[in-house]
Amino acid sequence: MSSSENVSFQAGEAKGQTKAKTDQMADKAKDACQSAKESCQDAGQQMKAKAQGAVDAVKDATGMNK
Repeated sequence: MSSSENVSFQAGEAKGQTKAKTDQMADKAKDACQSAKESCQDAGQQMKAKAQGAVDAVKDATGMNK
């Protein structure tokens, strides 16, 4: 293998490694975004349930829950 072929091979190898690392980091970022989305949805559901509980408590207290 000539010197220029070796350099070309090493450049291609480095490019492949960089692509693999980039894909891995993108997957981690995607997973983090999905986790954050699920956490926000859970928090929203909890807030909705608490608000509904408060509404029901007021209705019970005022006799409107019949």
